[in-house]
Amino acid sequence: MAKKTGYVWHLRRLMADKVMYATTDLRPLLAERGVALSREQVYRLVTRTPERLSLATLAALCDILDCGPGELIEPVTAARAQARQRRRHGRLARSGPEWLRTASSRGLLPGRA
Repeated sequence: MAKKTGYVWHLRRLMADKVMYATTDLRPLLAERGVALSREQVYRLVTRTPERLSLATLAALCDILDCGPGELIEPVTAARAQARQRRRHGRLARSGPEWLRTASSRGLLPGRA
């Protein structure tokens, strides 16, 4: 069976390392390097993992963040990437044990009607 690979996108962490917390901080810096993206495109680039990325955008991000492509994109096995994404978005933390979800929804826990 072939091993599927994925990647983890570290743009938000690298921006925080450079004390850039707002997506609006990134747009003018990209424009200075000839990468014209809309406000919405920059927001999606920062908050989501991109499926496609131009080399011009990648080079501009690396220049802005003073990093290499390997620091921005971490290749991982697909299963590991999915698990990291779920943890990052809190799906695993909120799920809880099955008995707890079932008991609380049926009003069997103290303080629940």
